[in-house]
Amino acid sequence: MSTTKADINFEKDLFEAANRMRSTVAPADYKHIVLPLIFLRYLSLRYDKRRQELEKQLSDPSSPLYFEDEEMRNEILNDRDQYIAERVYVLPEESRWSYIVKNAKQPQIKEILDTAMKKIEDENADLVGVLPRIYQSTNLPTENLASLIEIFSRDAFSSSNDESVDVLGRVFEYFIGNFASSEGNRGGQFFTPSSIVELLVAMLEPESGTVLDPACGSGGMFVQSQKYSENKQALSFYGQESVDLTVRLGKMNVLMHGINADIRLGDSLLEDKYKDMKFDFVIANPPFNMKQWGAEKVQKKDPRLLTDYDKAVTDSNANYMWMQHFLYHLKEGGTAGFVMANGAMTTNNTGEKDVRQKLVDEGYIDCVVQLPEKLFFTTGIPCCLFFLSKNRNGEKGFRARKNRVLFVDARKKGIMVSRKQKALSKGDIKEIAAVYSAYRNLEEAFNNVEGFCKAVSIDEIIDKDYKLTPGIYVGTQVEELDEIPFEEKMDVLIGLLREQFEESNRLQERIVRNLEGLL
Repeated sequence: MSTTKADINFEKDLFEAANRMRSTVAPADYKHIVLPLIFLRYLSLRYDKRRQELEKQLSDPSSPLYFEDEEMRNEILNDRDQYIAERVYVLPEESRWSYIVKNAKQPQIKEILDTAMKKIEDENADLVGVLPRIYQSTNLPTENLASLIEIFSRDAFSSSNDESVDVLGRVFEYFIGNFASSEGNRGGQFFTPSSIVELLVAMLEPESGTVLDPACGSGGMFVQSQKYSENKQALSFYGQESVDLTVRLGKMNVLMHGINADIRLGDSLLEDKYKDMKFDFVIANPPFNMKQWGAEKVQKKDPRLLTDYDKAVTDSNANYMWMQHFLYHLKEGGTAGFVMANGAMTTNNTGEKDVRQKLVDEGYIDCVVQLPEKLFFTTGIPCCLFFLSKNRNGEKGFRARKNRVLFVDARKKGIMVSRKQKALSKGDIKEIAAVYSAYRNLEEAFNNVEGFCKAVSIDEIIDKDYKLTPGIYVGTQVEELDEIPFEEKMDVLIGLLREQFEESNRLQERIVRNLEGLL
């Protein structure tokens, strides 16, 4: 299991094996059966390994923990502080994997699993609400559940294997991505393709500080940020997610990667759980083009709003409310990087354009990257990355760039990884991140590259009616109409049609009233 290739092949085999167990369970629900099993296996592995370490120390005369008295050895072996000190969760016997395996073929295995989850929560307060007790309510046949338990009991996951815990973390992450791919549109609610996450993190460079993801899904942004930082203890993570089951997935995912993230349940735009907090980094992939999202619940004097309430808040699209939310939560010197629908770069809808203009005029927009199409499992619609920054005045080693914006046209980047999906290569990610780094940092030399990247003055953006499409500035051909995805065109046309219908109805009523007045 030492090579990347072996890990990938192993994970793929596991996913295909588990995938065959779907039976009567809907694809969108299947992850909630499989992923908690992996997490339970992870908790049990950690516990078993720590217990074995203690047993060895307690029986070794050269160890400071050595005791001849068997009763004393057992007392220390079952002392929860010996586990908590090593950041290991304490598992009652009925919750350990060995007990689950022994009872896997029992007709009451579903009840046994639900009980195991509850007992773990009873012993570990910070796991309350993380472990689901759903097995008795599923339609999955008990023999299929037994087969899943067998899959995660293989030698690669044995406590004698030093890499087994790391392998489980990678398998968990791999499964999340594959479930997202197989679920289509619903998959995007909890997962952002890894190459997009890697690019966001590589551009933001989160070495230390606080990180917020207000639409954190299954926690992939946190996992990748932790991988990026050389000092694993230098980052603190905070997240919010509106779907209860997804919150659980996120908490399991980060814990399996050794991350203690504070992930809270709630709608970030309407019930901000961090309303009084500011962060060094905001990184997110919010839902695109949300309509009827509850704009009327936003208070008139909401501190996030950049302009007049009627312009800053629109129920027809939440994209720019998300942007205001991200900016509000940045500390001075902080930077936000996030995924956004392409339409946000050029929309002329009332409210959206007003906020975009404010972001440009006040010098918050640092960079816009237009991405290739087909990067998402959920849609072929191309998207872009926005970077908002509060470190553009030339402080702490950063170049003064308050009156400039970097545009990157990356539409020709990426490689096909399946018949329907692209991914950014490691080289693509490195190239784009290097451009942004050179643009920001005083010690690096930045140069415009025809057809790829250009630093543009705000005056030039104003001359272009505040449009933020990179192709307009870097010298690539922009097909204004075709750049707008079909779904967004239809949304605009349907909205226009509705307005015209309403106006027609008003005119008809007026004509009828006028005619009645002639009688």
